[in-house]
Amino acid sequence: MKIVPHMVQLDSCVCSECLLLKPVMDPPPQPVRYLCGECGAETPLKPGDVVECCECPSRILYKKRTHRIVQYEAR
Repeated sequence: MKIVPHMVQLDSCVCSECLLLKPVMDPPPQPVRYLCGECGAETPLKPGDVVECCECPSRILYKKRTHRIVQYEAR
């Protein structure tokens, strides 16, 4: 059985055939904010960026605490 998509725009069609054919795209990663250990400047970093402060040449960065509630279950 050969699946042949029909000629409609995939964004507007919601049939099960088109939903299976839509490419799944991950959203681009948001930069994570870090604090410099020497000057205290806030530095956004994305995956692949060089770990270095944007204000001074320091490479000591601390990840900022999240505002999201995180709960772990311990046994």
